[in-house]
Amino acid sequence: MSSPNSIKSSVAAISIFASAGMAAAKFAVGIAIGSLALISDALHSSVDVIATVITWLVVRVSDRPADDEHHYGHGKFESLSALFVIALLYVLAGGILVESVSRLREGAPPPTLSALPFVVLVIDIVVNFWRARALHRTARATRSQALAADALHFASDVLGSFAVIIGLALTALGYAWGDSAAAIAVAVMISILGLRLGRSTIETLLDRAPEGVAATAAAAIRAVPGVVGVERVRARVVGPTHFIDAIARVPRTYPIDRVEAIKKAAQDAVRAALGDSDLTFTAVPVARDNESVRERIMVIARNSGLAVHHVTVHDLGGRLTVGIDLEVDGEMDLSAAHDIAHGLERSIREDFGEDVEVDTHIEPLEPELPAGADAAPERVEIIKAALARFAGSGAIHDIHNVRVRDTDAGEIVNFHCRAAPSMSVIKVHENVDEIERALRRAFPTIKRVISHAEPPRA
Repeated sequence: MSSPNSIKSSVAAISIFASAGMAAAKFAVGIAIGSLALISDALHSSVDVIATVITWLVVRVSDRPADDEHHYGHGKFESLSALFVIALLYVLAGGILVESVSRLREGAPPPTLSALPFVVLVIDIVVNFWRARALHRTARATRSQALAADALHFASDVLGSFAVIIGLALTALGYAWGDSAAAIAVAVMISILGLRLGRSTIETLLDRAPEGVAATAAAAIRAVPGVVGVERVRARVVGPTHFIDAIARVPRTYPIDRVEAIKKAAQDAVRAALGDSDLTFTAVPVARDNESVRERIMVIARNSGLAVHHVTVHDLGGRLTVGIDLEVDGEMDLSAAHDIAHGLERSIREDFGEDVEVDTHIEPLEPELPAGADAAPERVEIIKAALARFAGSGAIHDIHNVRVRDTDAGEIVNFHCRAAPSMSVIKVHENVDEIERALRRAFPTIKRVISHAEPPRA
């Protein structure tokens, strides 16, 4: 499939040859019969040739990706080229008006008529109508302002050719002013169409927000799961690309990787809604009304860069009591560790009120990559037999997948077990915890026991 850039280049290149051929034919016939209207239309077509050459050059540059000097790409080259062509058209329109008024005042002789200018003009109308439609479709498909300007030129050529035909017909009927009046009509049409395109181009260069784009992008972002709300959306267009800047609210309890997933989903949603787009997504963490006390405490600890676990919260007659296990560097002295714990407790009281009761249990942070090795198979069998003995015929059964690792801190035991699927998590935890305590009492070298309970196999 051809790229948008190659399509634009091909359409522009074809238009160059068509414009040049028709401009030359109209100019030659206009000089031959002395028709100002036909000469003006030929000059208009000549400007179209210049415009199309510029368009052909510009579209080869405008679709280049962003670089170190043009962070938003090169799309505005098309807008600049469109402004230049519009300026040429207004210069041409002014010249035609001056010459037409001068001829009307001086009473210049009417042109010599024959069937030739009418044949040329009819062919020109057919060619320009075909080119205008092709360019307009391509401009809409590729969002190219340069091709849109070209399409507008050829559309004005069609109208201009009709005006020239009417002027020549009036001249043939004996109205000497018909040719000059037709030239004035061509100039007026050039000015009106140029004004329409100039307004759109200037709005793009001034970064005017495209109508409806910001609302469409906001709706797409708001529909992304995890987005609480959208604070602001700003939109601009550079060439065919919509650049969207959005500030959205996300729950502060979400981890960073979840927020990144929301950003990616928002980018995909905006691209699906607008097509070619580039989204800058700023996530603002906010507190939700349904946050639990435990979630709020975890957020406070995370914002302080502290590792906590086993957070317990109780309500004693309207007064909160909070218990936290705080992990710090095991080599840290008690005074420094106490200061960290005190700072965390103070932050919790600032959030919940001074009457909240906070108790912090300080424990050494587990090393990130402790050295270890698998224990001997004989040792694994001894531990497995002990686990099965402690489980007995109770609620926990089928001890399996037992692993034992030797580390510098002591032995680490992992095992799986089964329990009734209807048993509550609290009951499962109590039973498994009893087995773990019995195992550590029997084997003092065991540093930690990690269990995984699961329902029976189907």
